[in-house]
Amino acid sequence: MNKEGILYLVATPIGNLEDITLRAINTLKKVDSVICENKNRALKLLNYLDIKKRLIGYHDYNKLRATRYIINLLKQTNTLALISDAGTPGIQDPGFYLIREVIKNNIKVEPIPGAVAFIPALIASGLPTDRFLFLGFLTKRSARRKKELSKYKDIAATIIIYIPMKKVYDILKDIYEVYGDRKVVLARELTKIHEEFIRGSVKELISSIITEKGEGVLIIDKE
Repeated sequence: MNKEGILYLVATPIGNLEDITLRAINTLKKVDSVICENKNRALKLLNYLDIKKRLIGYHDYNKLRATRYIINLLKQTNTLALISDAGTPGIQDPGFYLIREVIKNNIKVEPIPGAVAFIPALIASGLPTDRFLFLGFLTKRSARRKKELSKYKDIAATIIIYIPMKKVYDILKDIYEVYGDRKVVLARELTKIHEEFIRGSVKELISSIITEKGEGVLIIDKE
């Protein structure tokens, strides 16, 4: 029996299942249970790794009740691994809420680093990496989105946003209206068979044919 409960924050692949660290695999093997957003996606990864674990569902709709349950398990000296649907937990997913509450309860949190979508997109973009600002997903409504973008118009940093590809043209048009015709790079299907980097100006991307499926990472030049 462990002396204390630990919540491990385990980064998982964003597409290619081979992109998982040895430390992440060993952590998933040793914990009592795995906390996940989507049990089907978690099972796909665990089956690939030949790991059998009890799964605890955790998402926006049950996070209040599930947080209390998970903290109780941790106080009973259970060791748990938190994973997201893809990438690093706590970034653009409900895991942030759980992590914050676990820390408030003086329970140990240990990160297991690994994949995250915006870093490979940034380093392969060819745009400046010395200073960057990660905005995640923008608000859904165009007027609010443009207002949000305008806050960062004069910041001398490369801007990174996540994009639902079905909204790619709407978002590009808002970016053009607020930032003008800056250089951008759109990364989609990262680490997968159809990985693609679309480079050009905002106007050029608006005029191009882009597959509107899944999610992408948009890198915006700082000037």
